[in-house]
Amino acid sequence: MSQSVCLPVRIYMEDTDAGGIVYYVNYLKFMERARSEWLRSLGLDQQSLLDAGTQLVVYRLSCHYAKPARLDDALDVTAKVVSIGRCRMTFEQHVWREKERLCAATVEIACLSAQHLRPVAWPSALKSVI
Repeated sequence: MSQSVCLPVRIYMEDTDAGGIVYYVNYLKFMERARSEWLRSLGLDQQSLLDAGTQLVVYRLSCHYAKPARLDDALDVTAKVVSIGRCRMTFEQHVWREKERLCAATVEIACLSAQHLRPVAWPSALKSVI
């Protein structure tokens, strides 16, 4: 079982504002990708969960932007599970440039029925690997 993942990300022009600084929302996109890769490391993916009637959504998010990333930076985006409940999971996530932390977030994910959009317990395919 893998409880954490590190995703390398390169900053391209499309990720930045006119001044070459990463637009703040893009950090959240990078973190989403890291969580998706965490799921893949468990042998699952968002589409297979959706096909089985389960949807994972961000329930709560707290983010601290410490320093900016810039055009052409090589970053590492981490996702680590810190708690798991019946239908929620909390990740600690960080964006690093070498040993410098640029951004830190706590992201709480909820498990919903894709049909009813109501909380449900983790599906057996996911529960067995977490």
